[in-house]
Amino acid sequence: MRLKFLSRTLPASESSSFLHHSFFSTVLPQSTLSTGCLQHERYSHLVRLCLQQCGEVKTHYLFDEMSHTRDRALKAGKMIHAHGLQLGFCSKGLLGNAILDLYAKCGDVDSAEKAFHSLQKRDVFAWNSVISMYSKRGLVEDVVKSIGPLLNSGVLPNEFNFSTILPACARLKDVEFGRLVHCFIVKMGLEASSFCEGALIDMYSKCNYVTDARKVFDGSMDLDTISWTSMMAGYVQVGLLEEALKVFESMLKVGHVPDQVAFVTIINAFLGLGRLDDARALFSQMPNPNVVAWNVMISGHAKRGYEVEAIEFFQNMKASGVKSTRSTLGSVLSVIASLASLDFGLLVHGEAIKQGLNSNVYVGSSLISMYAKCEKIDAAKKVFDELHEKNVVLWNAMLGGYAQSGYADEVIELFSQMKESDSHPDEFTYTSILSACASLGCLETGRQFHGFIVKKKFASNLFVANALVDMYAKSGALKEARQQFEIIKDRYNVSWNAIIVGYMQDENELEAFSMFQRMILYGIVPDEVSLASILSACANVRSLEQGKQVHCLALKSGLDKSLYAGSALIDMYAKSGAIGDADKVLYGMPQRSVVSMNSMIAGYAPKYLDRAVTLLKEMQVDGLKPSEVTYTSLLDACNEPHKLNIGTQIHCLIVKRGLLYDEEFLGVSLLCMYKNSLRDTDAGILFEEFKNRESAIIWTALISGHTQNDCNEEALHFFREMHSCNVLPDQATFVSVLRACAVLSSLQEGRQIHALIYNTGYVSDELTTSALVDMYAKCGEVKCSAQQTHVMPDDVTFLGVLTACSHAGKVSEGRQIFDTMVNYGIQPRVDHCACVVDLLGRWGFLKEAEDFINSLKFEPDAMIWAALLGACRIHGDEIRGRRAAEKLIELEPENSSPYVLLSNIYAATGNWDEVNALRRRMREKRVQKFPGCSWIVVGQKTNLFIAGDKSHPKAYEIEQVLKDLVLLMREDRYAPEVDSLLHEEE
Repeated sequence: MRLKFLSRTLPASESSSFLHHSFFSTVLPQSTLSTGCLQHERYSHLVRLCLQQCGEVKTHYLFDEMSHTRDRALKAGKMIHAHGLQLGFCSKGLLGNAILDLYAKCGDVDSAEKAFHSLQKRDVFAWNSVISMYSKRGLVEDVVKSIGPLLNSGVLPNEFNFSTILPACARLKDVEFGRLVHCFIVKMGLEASSFCEGALIDMYSKCNYVTDARKVFDGSMDLDTISWTSMMAGYVQVGLLEEALKVFESMLKVGHVPDQVAFVTIINAFLGLGRLDDARALFSQMPNPNVVAWNVMISGHAKRGYEVEAIEFFQNMKASGVKSTRSTLGSVLSVIASLASLDFGLLVHGEAIKQGLNSNVYVGSSLISMYAKCEKIDAAKKVFDELHEKNVVLWNAMLGGYAQSGYADEVIELFSQMKESDSHPDEFTYTSILSACASLGCLETGRQFHGFIVKKKFASNLFVANALVDMYAKSGALKEARQQFEIIKDRYNVSWNAIIVGYMQDENELEAFSMFQRMILYGIVPDEVSLASILSACANVRSLEQGKQVHCLALKSGLDKSLYAGSALIDMYAKSGAIGDADKVLYGMPQRSVVSMNSMIAGYAPKYLDRAVTLLKEMQVDGLKPSEVTYTSLLDACNEPHKLNIGTQIHCLIVKRGLLYDEEFLGVSLLCMYKNSLRDTDAGILFEEFKNRESAIIWTALISGHTQNDCNEEALHFFREMHSCNVLPDQATFVSVLRACAVLSSLQEGRQIHALIYNTGYVSDELTTSALVDMYAKCGEVKCSAQQTHVMPDDVTFLGVLTACSHAGKVSEGRQIFDTMVNYGIQPRVDHCACVVDLLGRWGFLKEAEDFINSLKFEPDAMIWAALLGACRIHGDEIRGRRAAEKLIELEPENSSPYVLLSNIYAATGNWDEVNALRRRMREKRVQKFPGCSWIVVGQKTNLFIAGDKSHPKAYEIEQVLKDLVLLMREDRYAPEVDSLLHEEE
């Protein structure tokens, strides 16, 4: 009967399902009771039902269960509310408060506000329900605004009201209003309440007023765990990590057991200080760490460069049964992106799909970035297209992916689509794209977006302004970067760092120093980035004194032992020759990292290779995995044959580690190591193992290695092969291969390379042009070696042109060019002067050549005397020849050239006594004459011939042709001149 009555009071469509809920199984009072008693029982029953639902919503469930419980409770609450309205109960007493509290706990703001305004009397509990609801829904401004009406209503707030209002002040960073609330708490005598104390410490801390937070903290008589944790979190937030650790130690001493939040806070502090071992140790002490703790460990290791360890934590988290959140997957995907580990990325993508998080905006944007970094831009676009609701975060991720992958046109197109959609570009859109343009050096694309930024009035935004400075600086447009920097009004560390790093990358250390000093004068405290950058500048210019001053700054700011600044200090001391100081910094760091050990190894390797190898062993003992940089530093030091044994062992380690040594970084070092050790065959075998044949750097290393070892024919062969593989040469390639052409006097191939230089746009490059001039000059093509007017000549250029003038007999032009060089302010070197002597002497101006030598302000060396002696030999000047030969023999007593040339002069004048005397002198001094050599280019092959050598594959045929030619010359009565010394009998 009572159940039937209750069902009649409810809406017909809902009564059936409503009866299935357990709370309606309670039997209502019998109708035999008096009307007053029956009404009271009905009222009490509705109150019990409503409070039961409030308890259900308050119970902690998993996310999906919580949603279902809240929906069910809200439906029940509306039925109870409807029944209470019919009976006239809802605006009265406990039932009205319970219905309001249920709406508030379910997050139904409109229903809660209507219930609140309909109450006959709004007590402190009713206000608590509404204020707590605003807080949980993130309506922090409504929380703060409620304090005025609360006080005006005549209701005195209690500690629970204040403990809700103060966090709202913290989220709004409204410390002034927080202070007013603090005053009211003191007036009401609630300052000793643990709720108020904790909330005050938290409010001051989150507003970065840690001094005020500490006053409240120190004035407390009985601190609870929340207060301890709030104080620690405040110190962590403002970067006073050591202070946070001190509070944690004090907390443990007084016997407080840290909760999950306290553990996570201190783990964050350890990670921020680079004390990863301490962070791991504390994490291992946590009983059943929650997903937040796992996330902190994953992201903390990732940010510190320990990507592999971050992935291991993720795998351990899964093994422990803790479910991933969007933050977990976002952090792991960022790690995978930095490692470009596509296979693992696909597994995490599967995990996201399994948990239904692939449609989450944060996870979706991380997936897009991961695929883009793994060079799978089509997969990134597929993820983007499959996300139905695209907010600005997703657009930003896809734009950044295109920009990082070098798809400049797609960036512009997608940006246009974004503008046409409901999502509007924000400052992060422009910041993301500009950062990508900076990393790619896409200056023109960056300029186009600068135009959009100005048009949309984002140029004054600090983040965008900093990104503009960074983009222009990293793209090499330092003038524009400086202009943008000067426009920024409220510069902070990021602004200064962008311009300082820009000047560093442009190798303009002086401007970097200037900007760093200016930053200090403006009162900006250098951070780790600026300290590391300026220490790198000190290292580059070997400025030890300035480096020590920066070290002092690092000590004052407590960053001398941080990962990047500490590693930069080691690098600065090592490169400045203060290897002992570098050692002290390394062993003074709380934890050695791969970066710091790499800096130390790079410092030791060039002069103390054994010590560098010992450090490599220490790395492995410490569990640090050597990187490509580690091995490259060691390989570059193995630059002589006697160090090859160490180099081959390092090569074995690289193979064992499974590193891709055919990539540019390691590949070049390995090739150079084998070439410097004169192991051309091993270098060739290594090159054949490389799978990546599209790298110009790898090819250039091989070609330049051959030219350095005088294997010029092989260098040309590899250049042809490089060209056949459609790999475009760069500046270094052209310089190396032109040097090979010059040595071989391979004019035909040199001309072909000149045409390629023109087509690839390197014709205006100074180094390439100088190499061209040198090649033509040494091949005797003086006209082709003429310098182009729009290229600034250097000392190498002038040497090439002077050589060409000497071979072509352009004496007056050569003298003018030498004078022009001096007027340019280029100090003539010995080889320039020797070239002038050769120019004058070769064409018969022997007196002028001798006068030129006598006018030199330095003592002539063997090169100059050899040039004069060669000229005297051509023109048979016995007197000057004797003087030049004596000077040359004095400087180089074991060189056979002066003896041969002077002997030829004597023989030409019939002075056989002097010829024989020279022969005896050579025997006495055991001077050996090196056999003469000559070469000729046939097709694309240069054929080399040495006197007495018959190793050429067609030596017999060549000899027969020469005999025929000699017979023909004799028939024409031509008698070739033969140097007498060449026929000397032993």
